[in-house]
This record gives sequence, structure tokens and C-alpha cells, in this order.
Amino acid sequence: MLVDITLKITPKMVTDAQGNEKKALVGHLGTHFDVMNKEFPLEYTRRNAIVFDVSKVQDRDIEIWDIDMTKIEKDMFVAFYTGFIEKEAYGSKEYFSGHPQLSQKLIEELVKKDISIIGIDCSGIRRGKEHVPADQFCADRGVFVIENLCNLKELCGHGNSFIANTYPMNYAEMSGLPCRVVAELAESTGSQT
Repeated sequence: MLVDITLKITPKMVTDAQGNEKKALVGHLGTHFDVMNKEFPLEYTRRNAIVFDVSKVQDRDIEIWDIDMTKIEKDMFVAFYTGFIEKEAYGSKEYFSGHPQLSQKLIEELVKKDISIIGIDCSGIRRGKEHVPADQFCADRGVFVIENLCNLKELCGHGNSFIANTYPMNYAEMSGLPCRVVAELAESTGSQT
């Protein structure tokens, strides 16, 4: 079974996002990753993946002890289901400024695991002035951060592991790349929905 975990963008969402986030232009709109002066390797397009349900973490950073780090393997796509994109409309001011975030220590530990991609269902792994440095820290170590995923809750009900198929637009000299991310659930390979 295939599950599209890419945010579907409407004209209203574009207007809202551009009114509340200065970088919500073509490259940073909807599901995308911040390139951070790097090139997305083609071998990253298909990765073993895992999603962690951290939706119960409230009023604090998501920490190492909130997930099972032993399930993370080299080259993985590691996704975080916070549920935020289901509670707060994409494009709103709160969506960009009040989203959950990963702790610095968790980000460092994920990078040490030599993963390929961190995915999250909100506008970043850190907020405000810490957003860009966190993305750059990851990119400098070969890890890309994909923001604004959706439908991750559906993956949590399927054993939390899947194959992530990620296809960024072939843009050059842009700081953000929109991408399509499709989860392939192992127990139902071959069917398309």
C-alpha cells in the first residue's frame, strides 16, 4: 500500500503561508527540505524508514527518551509524528512559530546514527532563529530535513516502519526544494491506493 505523506497545497494555503512566513515561496512551500547549499543525493530517494509517535509530548522539546533510538539504523529516513499539522492550519502564524521541536541533543544523536533524512509534520525541527542553524548542522553532516509532512498518523498504525520514496524537484540555486514523499508499507507491497 502506498500512502502520500506530502502536504497538498491549495491557493488559500499559499496566500496564508506567504502572509505569515517570509520564506514561504516556491522552494519553501508545503512539503520541502531546506537544501542548505547541498545537493540531494539520488540514493536518498528510497530509504528504509521509521515513524515515531511523539504526539503526546507537550510544552517541551522532544527528547531522546521519547523515542526508541535502538530502532534507528544507518541511512534511514526518520519521521516524527507530532500531530501538529492536524491541529494547526498550515500557513497560519501559529503553524510557523508555535510548532513542536526536537531537542538539540536529539538532533545530534540522530546525526551520529548516520541517517539520511529527518521528516517532521510541522514547519521545522527547531523554531525561530534556531531553525536555519539546525538544518545547516544536519546538512553539513549529510542529513536532510523534510518539513510539513502529513498523514504520518496512518503510518503509526502499521508497525511504524515503511519505505520512504522522496523525490525533490530538480531546481538549482534555491535554498528550498519542494518534494513528493510517498510511504510504501511493506505488508502490502504491490497494491497502489
